[in-house]
Amino acid sequence: PADTLGAAQKQACSAPAPVTDVASLCVCDLLVAQCDANCCCDPDCSPEEFSLFTTCSIPVVVGDSHLCRQKAAVYSLDVEANPPERIFQLIDQVNPSIFCIHATNYKQALYLRCPEMPTPENFDDLLNEFGSAAFSAEPEGWNVDTEAPNPPDANETHSYQYGAPIQTEHAFLRLPSPVVSSWCSDANPAGFLVNQATKCIRSVSVEKCASIQGLSMLFYISSSILAVPKSSQMVSVTVQSIVVQSLDGRRTLLEDDDVLRLPLALGELCLNIVLGVSYHITYTDTGAIVEAAAAFVLGAVTKEALSVQQSFQISFTQVNTKPVPLSGNPGYVVGLPVRAGFRPQGYPFLAEFLTNKHGQLTILQSTPSQDCLAAQAARAPVLFGYNMISGCKLRITAAMKCQPLAQTLLDVLKGQSFPEYVASFGNSQALDVLDWVPITHLHSSEQRLSNPLQSSCQIPVALGIEVKWTKYGSLVNPQARIVNVTATLSTTTLKQLPSGRERIIPVTSSVVFTDISSPAEPGYKAWPTINIKLPFDFFYPFV
Repeated sequence: PADTLGAAQKQACSAPAPVTDVASLCVCDLLVAQCDANCCCDPDCSPEEFSLFTTCSIPVVVGDSHLCRQKAAVYSLDVEANPPERIFQLIDQVNPSIFCIHATNYKQALYLRCPEMPTPENFDDLLNEFGSAAFSAEPEGWNVDTEAPNPPDANETHSYQYGAPIQTEHAFLRLPSPVVSSWCSDANPAGFLVNQATKCIRSVSVEKCASIQGLSMLFYISSSILAVPKSSQMVSVTVQSIVVQSLDGRRTLLEDDDVLRLPLALGELCLNIVLGVSYHITYTDTGAIVEAAAAFVLGAVTKEALSVQQSFQISFTQVNTKPVPLSGNPGYVVGLPVRAGFRPQGYPFLAEFLTNKHGQLTILQSTPSQDCLAAQAARAPVLFGYNMISGCKLRITAAMKCQPLAQTLLDVLKGQSFPEYVASFGNSQALDVLDWVPITHLHSSEQRLSNPLQSSCQIPVALGIEVKWTKYGSLVNPQARIVNVTATLSTTTLKQLPSGRERIIPVTSSVVFTDISSPAEPGYKAWPTINIKLPFDFFYPFV
């Protein structure tokens, strides 16, 4: 009967009330209606069983360790008593962290939401909502009705918050992404200040390609973006660039990027379909969007193709700032460039750092010709954790002057602008003065003159960079931090060559990374072990 089915569903969906009293919490109580050994909070244990305990496996029980102030149940054993007794105390515990929760006012987080059970009445509705390959729970509030009367707070000042969906005049800025499978779902909203990059597959048909919205440029730029939520100020999405990709993968940048190119079925080909979209959003420090641009990659598919892979990306830049690529957050990631920069001239204090052209530490890049004079502008970024060596050869003749030659080799080794500082972390900001490590310069001479009166000159032939780094932070998730950088310039003595003679000198540049983390002391046990079997819901409601 329907009443019996409804009662059964209600009973199945009901969940026990959450236990927040620490005196009733016991994570070591694993056996039902039995006393667990050395579990001093087990309510099934009698005083006689407590007297047999040797220690309390869980001496302190707290509710939520993120709370600023909470009750804590402390358990101990009085071994001097005869027989030994369990001691229970309920104390107030204060969290020393400044990032603590004052009160748990979101009660819904303590309960499991009951899913809607299928019934003969709602089965068709559930099938329509969840029966397809991809579905979404799009809130009704994302659909903006422009004809509806303005609410009383329509004139209030709003701003985008981190992660909030970017609203448009019709709904929100869409960033297609795979949901259940690899097929594209257009219901994924782009979040404010959330850099994303997705790839998904979209079904395609040459006969119907012109009618598939996700393959058209118009689908991604037709809706204007709201400058701030719940406002009438619009920001149009402009076309930044259009790149056309041929069937063999070659790409060509179109000079005329203000022409809208729509999908076109031409024989057995479908032209101008969207293969990739890259959004770039410019915003102010108050959380308002002032500019939006989209870069497109268009391509073609043949009649045999049943699907096409699309890529989507979105990035954000604040007004009057330049985007700085990071090499880790916070510690360096192996394989990413070492960030470097300069101190501004004329500053009495280190107010900020100006990064070089690429914001990276670079060394000489080897070329196929191995000619030093032709490799002055070829630079390779120094990648964190990678020991590198490169070089070239210099052909010296008797007509070459010493000082210009030495300056040329110095430019080859150091580049046009060798940085003064290196970022200690992968996400060090320019204004954080203490996060930048100065580069120490050393000089060494490979050869010395046997006759001081003999005419000669010193030319640089090698530059060795040593980067010392250490593991910073906890043992669970250590972060790589650069603590010292030394650049050693090696020179050699160049004697005056006789007329008509030549000499070839090898020039090398190298980078070595040295881990100076303090090793564990002998006999130190870094990972203590606890022989406790935790219940399956020990970390609820966290995963």
